[in-house]
Amino acid sequence: DQDLLLAAAYVSDAQYNRNVPFETSPQAIRLYHFYNHWTMRAATYFFIWVDLALALFEEPAVFPLPFLVTSIAEVLCLTAFFGRLVHFAKVTPQKVFWKDTKNICVMVTIVLTLIDLVIYASLEAVNIRGVRWSRALRPVFLINFPESRQIRRAFRSIRNTLPDILYVFLLFLFSMMIFSLMALKLFGDRGLRTVEGSPYFTNVLDIAFELYVLVTTANSPDVMMPAYELNWWYSLYFITYIIINTYLFMSVFLAVVYNNYRKHLKNEIHTLAYLKRHKMTEAFNILKVKVGTAFVVKEARWRQLVKVVAPDISSSHLELLLRISDEGQTGHVDKMNFLRLTDLLNIRVVAINIKRHPLETWMPRVYQSSTSLLVQKMVQHRIFVWVYDVIILINTIFIALDEKDSLISYAEWLFLSLYIIEILLKLYTYEPRAYFGRNQFWNWFDTLIIIAALLATVANTTIQARKYNSQQILDIVLILRILRLLRVIVSIQRFRVIVTTLINIGPTMLTFGGLVLVVYYAFAIIGMEAFHGKVHFLDPGSGSPDALVCGNPALKDSAFARGRYCKNNFNDLASSLILLTELTVVNQWHNILSEERVFALLADGFALVTHQAAKLYFIGFHVVVVILIVNIFIAFILEAFFVAYSLEKSEVETAIEKKIQELGVGVQEEEVQDGGLIDHMDTKDSGFSADDGDNRKKALKGLYFRIASKKYKTVDTLLQQMFESEIAPEGKDPSLEEILNFSPKKPNYDNSA
Repeated sequence: DQDLLLAAAYVSDAQYNRNVPFETSPQAIRLYHFYNHWTMRAATYFFIWVDLALALFEEPAVFPLPFLVTSIAEVLCLTAFFGRLVHFAKVTPQKVFWKDTKNICVMVTIVLTLIDLVIYASLEAVNIRGVRWSRALRPVFLINFPESRQIRRAFRSIRNTLPDILYVFLLFLFSMMIFSLMALKLFGDRGLRTVEGSPYFTNVLDIAFELYVLVTTANSPDVMMPAYELNWWYSLYFITYIIINTYLFMSVFLAVVYNNYRKHLKNEIHTLAYLKRHKMTEAFNILKVKVGTAFVVKEARWRQLVKVVAPDISSSHLELLLRISDEGQTGHVDKMNFLRLTDLLNIRVVAINIKRHPLETWMPRVYQSSTSLLVQKMVQHRIFVWVYDVIILINTIFIALDEKDSLISYAEWLFLSLYIIEILLKLYTYEPRAYFGRNQFWNWFDTLIIIAALLATVANTTIQARKYNSQQILDIVLILRILRLLRVIVSIQRFRVIVTTLINIGPTMLTFGGLVLVVYYAFAIIGMEAFHGKVHFLDPGSGSPDALVCGNPALKDSAFARGRYCKNNFNDLASSLILLTELTVVNQWHNILSEERVFALLADGFALVTHQAAKLYFIGFHVVVVILIVNIFIAFILEAFFVAYSLEKSEVETAIEKKIQELGVGVQEEEVQDGGLIDHMDTKDSGFSADDGDNRKKALKGLYFRIASKKYKTVDTLLQQMFESEIAPEGKDPSLEEILNFSPKKPNYDNSA
């Protein structure tokens, strides 16, 4: 049924917010369904990560492999990328494919990588060291394939935000240069010197660099001390500079970044929301039939569509969604309810099967005895939780004490026994499969912490008995013991709310993690090519004179070498990423690259062993990551946290819950205490009965429903929730041309609808 497959493609795109124009021929539709299959997406990501990981095995390598091996692996990855691109070209109109910048970027990167491989291999053949410049382009594959739309959206929003940020940044640079010229006139001719004897503030570029470092407060108050010692009035110059540039301009940066990023993100989300409705309208127009004066989709057709879009949906869940979409039991779904289908499918409805405890089946008399019921009642009471909260607090005190004391050692076993008893009592009270259900995160968390503590205590006792002396094993044991204190999170409700909120925004944070990874990876590759082998770490205990100068005589008597920064190098990918992380943290970042110590420019670091232009690399990284991306990350996470923390149920969720309660098969989330109900989708269920009351419940065979926890909201759902109040209601959608004008990027939709 080609119409059904075409409608399903539109609905699936709307459900997952895919914005891919595709051909509507039968063959193209089948290829498009295959293109979106999870195995194809997983294979694409596998090759992307293999391609990125090759930097660990290429020179300079963490785990060296021959060039032939890494080059063959890279060619295989490029072949997979090209195959994915060809597949995409088969399902999209040629006109659209060749106008899409993503496809051009992927093709150009493949060609450039192959050219670089041939040139590098040729140079290697004649023993000439080449530069693998194309490795910095590898993140292009992560960004530009359709699967990475979240990262691409973040990049687009940053790109659109840049013009407004640029004006603030230029104003900041202007302010910094004004203060640099003032410093040159105030201090340049006074013969001041730093502690190390270097001239103080005699070069305007050196002054500008020091003042830029001062914005990060990394060289405060050292940078002002020579002037301050001359006259305390000069401190007012530095205080004024810090107030204007550190506090005022950096705050304005955050405000401008937040305001503009949010504005452009809102336009992106508006575009997604309206395009989703547009796709659903197209699907409706394909399947609609006329009943009376209105166009509708027949119930049988609606069922077929849902089974194609969500093949794993259970019959009971499908019937629940049908009851919501066809409230009047008319045998068809109208347009307004049809357009809500993707929202219904995106809301996770948990089917719960209330089962008897195995002990109740095996030993009914014992399990239902007065003593057993008393134990169950005690475990379910709030006082039981309070008692174990007190035990955890006491355990915290004992962990902080000296474990070599025999009393403390025995106490560890006592606390561990109490925790094991707690788990056993809960498994006795609650059905075990329910307690360890798929969605019972906190029960799994609690149990795994106890198992880790048990392993740590047993290992610690064994080590002490055999007088084993491995510091690494001891470190692991101590960490596992301390992790037991994380049970406090389980015990205190407000802690759980905050952690659940963080889990809510976790996918969003991962999106920015991908964004940071792209930037880090590109800068790491550039750093390895520019600074590889300039600094080496040698064990100071080896007696080698090179150990004192980080393997480079240019660093003799430098602050870089004296500060033992030798491990901060670009000799492999791991070291490069660690160094860039240190730069992101900001503190002492200038020591890594500069020429003189904090009083002027450090006579140290990569600028000393290469060229003064090395500073531009580090300043560029600081501007891109710390000033731009970190500020955007903070702004977005603040917004997302506020939304997730105070998240209200959407209108569609409310409609589902209302229907669940009307059908008499509802379970409120607060009723599901400590895993008392098991999460079980019964796909063999025959569905809802047409009768009311008891017949309906019998047809359900014990299945009850509730909306899943808020932590299952997707990134797109969370983003849409942020701007939901500003999206026009259904029936008032703008035209397709107006929708595309929301976004700076206007894809060609010829032959797509």
